[in-house]
Amino acid sequence: MSEDFYDVLGVSSDASEDEIKRAYRKKASEYHPDVNDDPDAEEKFKKAQKAKEVLTDEEKRRAYDRMGHERFEQAEKRGGFDGDGGAGGGPFGGGGGGPFGGGGAGGMGDIFEQFFGGGAGGRGGRGDRPRQGSDLRTRLRLDLEEVYDGSEKTVTVRRPERCDECRGDGHPPGTDSRTCPECNGRGQTTQVQQTPLGRVQQTQTCRRCSGEGELYEETCGECGGEGQVRREASLSVDIPAGIQDGQTLRMEGEGAPGENGGPNGDLLIEVSVADHPGFERDGDDLHYRQAISFPQATFGDTVTVPTMDGEVELAVPEGTQSGERFRLDGKGMPRLRRRGHGDLYVTVQVVTPESLNEEQREALEAFAEAGGEEIEVEQGFFEKIKSSF
Repeated sequence: MSEDFYDVLGVSSDASEDEIKRAYRKKASEYHPDVNDDPDAEEKFKKAQKAKEVLTDEEKRRAYDRMGHERFEQAEKRGGFDGDGGAGGGPFGGGGGGPFGGGGAGGMGDIFEQFFGGGAGGRGGRGDRPRQGSDLRTRLRLDLEEVYDGSEKTVTVRRPERCDECRGDGHPPGTDSRTCPECNGRGQTTQVQQTPLGRVQQTQTCRRCSGEGELYEETCGECGGEGQVRREASLSVDIPAGIQDGQTLRMEGEGAPGENGGPNGDLLIEVSVADHPGFERDGDDLHYRQAISFPQATFGDTVTVPTMDGEVELAVPEGTQSGERFRLDGKGMPRLRRRGHGDLYVTVQVVTPESLNEEQREALEAFAEAGGEEIEVEQGFFEKIKSSF
């Protein structure tokens, strides 16, 4: 049995539309495939999308509440619902969502409308349908510390919004209008083409009136008749801990406004993570280079190593070679949308001193001689050591 849509979003059956949208945004940010690599995440994301689609549509929600989950899904498979929220619209019906239905989007319905006109949506056909706004994109640069802890950031985007002056109509309220002479008020123009199969009638949205069927004597001074103006918007976005460079966050409904009452598009935020001066990131793991002295490498020692959440001690065993690597479990980056952390790999590098005092020089020369090496004082000791390798 499929999961109830209210349960999918975690809301009550009397939840308001705003509560449903907030619940959906929370689920979407948790399960979106761009930020969650759990095998079940995509399916959960699709369920949340479907639940939001139904519960924010007044007619569909009314039908869903009356029919129950199972009957609702069965009715949808048969072709959708009529205006009263009941099952209706067979596979060839004008009001259904079947493959040839005029009320559906895409598929054969669009082809029939393009060549033969008509379809749902009144005089403008496709032009009068609600259409979702375009998605917008922006970039957000983060420090590794912000990614490690997760954070809340503010992004500023310049985006089109509905003009408040004309309410998106493109003309002041009450403006006189006249019938468009190009399409005679139909909102569509028709062309007839001769093909090897005969005459084909192609119908398109009228370019002159943009499918309105009317021309207005005055355009809005605020938006120039576009119905939209561009404004800056500052939005708060939650950064999930462990997100990686190049991944994209989606903010639903924060894109360009829809047309004819359609929903807004989404805002896609591409994340860029700056290089860290100390750590190198490899997925969920971190790499760090730790300098140690020759005596530390020879006799062993305990050194202090930085991590993303504080310093820890690392035991360097006796006889450690330059370039050896040690792993600190769980000291890497958080695993995105999962429990646990990656690891921190520490590569030790034995540092050769640039200058020695007399006592140090004599001690090292004695060390080299004890190993059977010939030492000439006029030649630099470290040059001798290098030549021996």
